[in-house]
Amino acid sequence: MSLTLDTPFKKIVGGESASSRSRNLKIFSYIVLALFAVFYVWPLFALVNTSLKPFTEYLRDPGGLAENPSLANFGEAWELANFPQYLLNSTLYTVTATAIFVATSLFVAFPIARGYFKGSNALLTLYVVALFLPPALIPQFQLILNLGLYNTRPGFILLFLINPIGMIILVNYMKSIPKELDESAAVDGSSYTRFVFRVIFPLIRPAVATVTVLHAIGIWNELILPTIYLTNPDYYPITRGLIVFEGVYGNNWPGIAAAVLMLMVPILVLFMFLQRYIIGGLTAGAVKG
Repeated sequence: MSLTLDTPFKKIVGGESASSRSRNLKIFSYIVLALFAVFYVWPLFALVNTSLKPFTEYLRDPGGLAENPSLANFGEAWELANFPQYLLNSTLYTVTATAIFVATSLFVAFPIARGYFKGSNALLTLYVVALFLPPALIPQFQLILNLGLYNTRPGFILLFLINPIGMIILVNYMKSIPKELDESAAVDGSSYTRFVFRVIFPLIRPAVATVTVLHAIGIWNELILPTIYLTNPDYYPITRGLIVFEGVYGNNWPGIAAAVLMLMVPILVLFMFLQRYIIGGLTAGAVKG
């Protein structure tokens, strides 16, 4: 390229057009992210706004901002339609099933990750295939019925003791742990249970936190299974109880909105406590192995 005294400096230096394109692309990305944020945050904002409105104000202006915010709807929702019992049932199902699943999955995932038995890769493949299969509701229902566990708390908890995606995350994360630890534990005479809980568990806490949150959210938000397997209102979880709650409240949407917000609180608290582990667990579980 020949240069003259009249050649613009930016043409000599070059790269300004690329920098400009990069800046425009960044601005466009921020705009798209802002639109997605509004798309996701707006329903939550509308839910909070509705829950703070007195019923008469909601009838007068359903879509407007709350002029006289009040927490009265939360107190009414708590006292009506056996809400505390539904919340207690959901907590019992979620905590029990999640604890059993995580504890047992540690002992199942470790030999699969290490390949310590024949067919471990085939078993892991079955877990992957299970992700794409619909739930076997009819055989599952027949099994629970034949075991005499229909319409019981233990039978309902039994439905949530398997989670393919949780097992896959744990297996892939465990593959990143050096096998030399196994040999050292064997030389020291450590038992399998002690080795898993004292050595493996501290090393895979991000994966365990991720699996715990994912599994707990799945149980807490489940609606189809309690509708099928639970007929006693005393055993209803909060999601099934909301149907009863809606029947009691009718068209009192501020009360229903308050109940939905209270339903979100326990899982939100769990996520806040474990959030620092979740990203690491998901990332490692996706790329390891």
